[in-house]
Amino acid sequence: MKALAFAWRSLVRQPARAALGILGVAAVGALLFDMLLLSDGLVTSMREMLERTGFDIRVTATGELPRGGRRIAQASAVTAAFAELPEVERALAIRFADAVLVRPEHAGAPEDEASPDRVGLEAVGGDGPQPWTVLRGRDATALNEVVVNQALATDLGVKIGDRLPVRARCRSRSEILPPASLLVVGVAEFPLALDQHVLGSSMATLDAACGGNSEDEADAVLVRAAGDVDAAAAALLRVRPDVRPMTNEQVVGRVRRTGFTYFQQISAVLTTVTLGFALLLITVLLTVSVNQRLGEIAALRALGFSRARVVADVLCESVLIVGLGGTLSLPLGVALANGLDRILTDMPGIPSGMHFFVFEPRALAWHGGLLAVTAFAAALYPMRLVARLPIASTLRNEVVS
Repeated sequence: MKALAFAWRSLVRQPARAALGILGVAAVGALLFDMLLLSDGLVTSMREMLERTGFDIRVTATGELPRGGRRIAQASAVTAAFAELPEVERALAIRFADAVLVRPEHAGAPEDEASPDRVGLEAVGGDGPQPWTVLRGRDATALNEVVVNQALATDLGVKIGDRLPVRARCRSRSEILPPASLLVVGVAEFPLALDQHVLGSSMATLDAACGGNSEDEADAVLVRAAGDVDAAAAALLRVRPDVRPMTNEQVVGRVRRTGFTYFQQISAVLTTVTLGFALLLITVLLTVSVNQRLGEIAALRALGFSRARVVADVLCESVLIVGLGGTLSLPLGVALANGLDRILTDMPGIPSGMHFFVFEPRALAWHGGLLAVTAFAAALYPMRLVARLPIASTLRNEVVS
């Protein structure tokens, strides 16, 4: 404690140098904290997004993620068979389709894929709660009723009670069908949506919008287990060995191995660069401070301060700079992460419920641990200078100069 108090007085005596060091550590510490949040942020966000839908297992025809492979045939029969299993609490078929809003001011104009009128359509079939969360109004239960996401309601001025003329594209994007008039009954959050503007409806509504010529298919069947998730997945496979059930943990593990390694690599590289910069900054500041105080340190040694004591003073000075800067870096890092996350999540094709920077307690632990190692490593060279300082010659040079 005496060494820490002495180091604090040394910092206070040189406020400009101390402020430079603390602000520098705060800047690199904020970037370090953000990189730690980014390394597993997408995986953590996806796990939370999957759990928020209320389903434990996703069944597809090929083992690919929904919309990544061929659809499940005879979806209604498959869903009914799954729902009858004692290991299953409920099952729900889901199908995705592209659609275009046909508004009067755009009548007769060519449809542009990049126009704000392009929407994604999620249709579900089966009993139980839907995989979206209603924010206002009510859920779409009757034929030709839909719920919309908040972005569509805000950007296009859609309100509950409005009717939307929607032209669905059920088999291909070049398909031309007459528009269906759909009634907006609620505003909902769609965790699984990849489109900026999304509609949610029953499977019957999508079939009607497709002109009644759509096949009984589903991109996936969502299942909620009644007990053990792995036991439920095994039961599904026994009933239909031609499909591929994947639990939430399996989906997250697959995405971690294949989809998000790019962000983990970026995080690792930037973390290394950030720590290197912090190490150099603190080492330079401490070395300059020690060189300016060589005469003072030699005098303290002559008065009876031990070598271990003056070395501890230098280490405590490094700990104070890093500790204060690291503490200040946390609110700076959170503010920076929120801003970057808003920019990244606005990119097209990003699900509305996904985030790139997600806080986890272990990220805070890693942040503190890495900064502590940096503080010790940065103090090694200045500590060596102090430990090997020749007392007599240093005092003589101080007097002569």
